[in-house]
Amino acid sequence: MKKVVMCILLIFLFIITGCMEKEWIQNMVVENTEVNNYDITMKRDLLCLLMAYPEDIKDIQKEKDGKVYIVMKSGRKILYDDKRTKGYQEKLANPDLQDMMEQVYPLSNITKLMNKEFDPGRIRVYTLLKEVYGGSNQQVQSNLCNVKMGYKNYPFNENNKAADRLRSSMKEITSLANNKQNIYSFLFPASGTFNYRYIAGTNRLSPHSFGIAVDLKRDKRDYWKWASRDEGEKRLKSYPREIVEVFESNGFIWGGKWGHFDILHFEYRPEIIMKSRYFSNSAASKKQWYKGAPSSDNRVKNYIKIIDEGLE
Repeated sequence: MKKVVMCILLIFLFIITGCMEKEWIQNMVVENTEVNNYDITMKRDLLCLLMAYPEDIKDIQKEKDGKVYIVMKSGRKILYDDKRTKGYQEKLANPDLQDMMEQVYPLSNITKLMNKEFDPGRIRVYTLLKEVYGGSNQQVQSNLCNVKMGYKNYPFNENNKAADRLRSSMKEITSLANNKQNIYSFLFPASGTFNYRYIAGTNRLSPHSFGIAVDLKRDKRDYWKWASRDEGEKRLKSYPREIVEVFESNGFIWGGKWGHFDILHFEYRPEIIMKSRYFSNSAASKKQWYKGAPSSDNRVKNYIKIIDEGLE
């Protein structure tokens, strides 16, 4: 009888131990997968930043404490991830680069407003923008040039080819508008470009302060503070997709794809567009984390090398 009981106990112990070992293995697999996914996402974010700001970001550094930074041509280092858990409002107020790049901008056509806290590109790291476009009102203004929109000239930032991209966008859209009157009626008169100011009710600078945003012809249904979501959605459905597609092809994001909708607003944010273009639907292994990017390009090859070596 004792032998039978001992056998049962041993079998029971074996089963429990096996389950515990299986659970431990499963937990390890999940943990390693999460680490790998985080590392891949981080590398992709860094690659998009390097491609988007080739004249301004010069290196990637990983410090002894594990923190990762982009290094600007000025020598200033900007942290990728502060490892803090944040709500949406804190991400807006105190973002790091990971927060800024987290939400993937949809390049596909949309017919409904996005969820209220889905605002890809609305989170901005101002240290980066100041390094690229100017750290003060005076510095930004020294980088402005005029871009013709309709019959008027509007100031836009020359740095990082922002003005060139706006000029290309308007040339293509104006050509389209010559054949489609409904497009023209959404363009002019434009509401403005450069305006050094804070976003109403916040201490955050508007992207217009850097001369990288343009508001086209205004409608009272364009902005989440001016209109209800039902009104905004009706406006969204009527907005010519040709305008959106041209701007996106030139590195601009559209405020119509924010939950806090801003339908007349286009903002030059090439890093956000690049992440969506190259990585929104691309699976990757740890060794080929850059799958989806134009890795045959010599400059991109160099960026991949900088990232891999910088994160060793």
